[in-house]
Amino acid sequence: MERARQLVGEMLIYCFVIVLATGAFLAFHYTPDDRQVVYDGSYAPLHGVPMSAAYLSSLEISFDVHGGLLVRQLHHTSSLLLLLGAVVWAMLGHFRYAPAWGGLALILVSVLGGYGSVDDLLHGTVLGGLPVVFWYGLHLLTALALILTLIDTSRREAARQPRTPGFVALALALIVVVFLWA
Repeated sequence: MERARQLVGEMLIYCFVIVLATGAFLAFHYTPDDRQVVYDGSYAPLHGVPMSAAYLSSLEISFDVHGGLLVRQLHHTSSLLLLLGAVVWAMLGHFRYAPAWGGLALILVSVLGGYGSVDDLLHGTVLGGLPVVFWYGLHLLTALALILTLIDTSRREAARQPRTPGFVALALALIVVVFLWA
């Protein structure tokens, strides 16, 4: 069971690398701003609709940046797979490891921060009253804390049971299968 937990932990790191790469691409095109603007982009049904600059930038990423929608979907899918993998990882450890609980909490807060930074799903709720910059900062800080947690845990597990090239290849192959399946 410990080797399976280590394999899932390794897959979580690879999944996080995808989240990090897609998040970096999205960050270059994203504007974390609460300022109200009027949409005049390429999606005609929304012309003239007032919205926040953050939501406008996410629409521009989806419709006007080449490959932007694909990257947004890949970021979202890999984030959900990261959450699901962390749940499996914690269950394989029988919830006895503090990093597993911390990792789950960090992923949940990061997902909430990601949704809040786009300013669409939380808009009009109590949480939607917080500025977009807060949500964006929360998303980035929890992502940093999560990768530090994953790396530290992986390093400790590798000290107990070293990774072999075959083990790393299996983890990479499984993460590719999971992404192709999802």
